[in-house]
Amino acid sequence: MSDRLVQLAANLEKVLGKRAQSIEVALGEVTVVINSETYYESAVLLRDEPSLAFEQLIDLCGVDYQDYRDGQWGGQRFGVVTHLLSVAHNWRLRVRVFAAEDAYPVVASLTPVWASANWFEREAFDLYGILFDGHEDLRRILTDYGFIGHPFRKDFPISGNVEMRYDPELKRVVYQPVTIEAREITPRIVREEQYGGSV
Repeated sequence: MSDRLVQLAANLEKVLGKRAQSIEVALGEVTVVINSETYYESAVLLRDEPSLAFEQLIDLCGVDYQDYRDGQWGGQRFGVVTHLLSVAHNWRLRVRVFAAEDAYPVVASLTPVWASANWFEREAFDLYGILFDGHEDLRRILTDYGFIGHPFRKDFPISGNVEMRYDPELKRVVYQPVTIEAREITPRIVREEQYGGSV
């Protein structure tokens, strides 16, 4: 473990205090888990505190922890993972926050802190159904306007719920229930006696 990572972890502990549920240094990276109630406040501190100075948000994504670790996960189902960069100190940070409720996952929007969070938060909303409180334009960004559901959730059906096709009589695209039968394909292994051996 490098001295720089130890220094970053110490700075985080000093600045965030009880706002941080945990600070972990592993595999050359620092990860901090933030309480959802203080997520926005912590983000402002991460950006404005001179000893941290994370000027840039370089990535944000949603995560569905259902069935994580083969069902042994005991925490909240939906999380948001953010990657920050400090150009001034030349270090990176992973920030993780969990939505308080699984049925209605909500966390604070970071768009007022880092404008680059805008499209990332829209993507997490679209694909996982995570709502970002305070986001001024939270709407779908990847799926179609009439799409129902959130396709990256682990309980979303692999074949989807609807399919679209062009209807020549109506001269437009129409949606209809999926006509593909759900099935599981198990590959068959065929071995020849002489395969790979001498003849």
